[in-house]
Amino acid sequence: MREKSTADCKQKAGVIAPVVDLKRCEGKGDCVTVCPEDVFEVRRIDQADYLDLGLMHRLKLRVHGMKVAYTPNADACRSCGLCVTACPERAITLARRA
Repeated sequence: MREKSTADCKQKAGVIAPVVDLKRCEGKGDCVTVCPEDVFEVRRIDQADYLDLGLMHRLKLRVHGMKVAYTPNADACRSCGLCVTACPERAITLARRA
């Protein structure tokens, strides 16, 4: 794993935010490890998010321990892109905030 570094960050905090595709995320935590701004946490999927998924995605989540990545500190994201590169499921994208 690459060491965390704020030198890689390209934006002011709050301009760009990571978006996690819960249909792809397996909660492996690589995003937590590489993020220099501590944007991510891996935890049990919220019930509402779980119920929004189709049957196949629910089964996949059960196999992977019902854990996914959430972005409770998305406002701190500075768009370094380390999370996008580190995610083995390609479940993270960066999007400009509204």
